[in-house]
Amino acid sequence: MPIQVLTKPLARAALLALPLLLLGACSSTPTKDEGNYSTISSNQFIDANYKAADSLMHQLSGKLMADKPLIMATIVNIDALEQTTTLGRLVSEQLSTRLAQGGLSMLEMKLRNSVYLKRNQGELMLTREIGEVATAHNAQAIVVGSYAETSDMVFINIKVIQPNTNFVLAGQDYVLAKEAIVRSMLQRN
Repeated sequence: MPIQVLTKPLARAALLALPLLLLGACSSTPTKDEGNYSTISSNQFIDANYKAADSLMHQLSGKLMADKPLIMATIVNIDALEQTTTLGRLVSEQLSTRLAQGGLSMLEMKLRNSVYLKRNQGELMLTREIGEVATAHNAQAIVVGSYAETSDMVFINIKVIQPNTNFVLAGQDYVLAKEAIVRSMLQRN
């Protein structure tokens, strides 16, 4: 009998402690919403931009001179060519980075005083400006592009243009799902 009396309080204590132990175990498990390196680095946004840049480099093979740079213009909204968003600016940055990683000489326009930088817009270039800017900076080509949004996707078009002839040397189209990250970058600022 004394053994049964002793085990009942222990059993009760164990039953009461069990939910606390389970709760403690749950709190140390990362939630699915938490960003970590593997989920962020595998994000479709970066991957899609890098694949587009890789495709451009493949198409440009043998068409460019090693001693002349390329200029990266800011990717613009196709419905308002003088406007862009964080998405357009970041696509431009990632394309430029990947092209430089691939061995192309990319001219950083944000460091140049002679290019008109529209507040919060980036390096916007219209067709008539391409030749002037390329000549001023001895660039052999300019990377330009636009994006168009639908309710659930963003279509992106990138072209590498030879400034003195306006010939398209390379081009790439791709689509991004309009997930939360992409949607937040499309907000006008």
